Amino acid sequence: MSEEKAVVRAGDEPDYDRLLRENLARVFNERDGALRASALADLFVDDPVMFEPADVVRGRAAIAEVAGRLLEQFGPTFRFTPVGSAVGHHGLGTLLWQAGPAGGPVAITGTDAAEIVDGRIARLWVLLDPPPAA
Repeated sequence: MSEEKAVVRAGDEPDYDRLLRENLARVFNERDGALRASALADLFVDDPVMFEPADVVRGRAAIAEVAGRLLEQFGPTFRFTPVGSAVGHHGLGTLLWQAGPAGGPVAITGTDAAEIVDGRIARLWVLLDPPPAA
């Protein structure tokens, strides 16, 4: 009896860069709640989990609420911008990002790490970089 091994080829991998960039643009930069909800339905599994430094957020609606609160808190020109391209393999992707007001200084930097299942984000870890030493 021989044992067959499945081989995952590069073409079988999800498009990590597209998923994680669209998450920033269509979820965390989207000020229209209906458009944000539509993006979450496109990009995330039915019951996603987001891990923030101080909280665990469960479900699309809760993630949408967090994104909306951030945009309200930091003002009308606050934006998340990807830094470079996302990388990933075997269902785990990461994307570096920075955020701040349009035309202003970078206020915060971090990395999104996502578990991708069937081409959609199942779990998202938001990793914040420590502030620069003064």
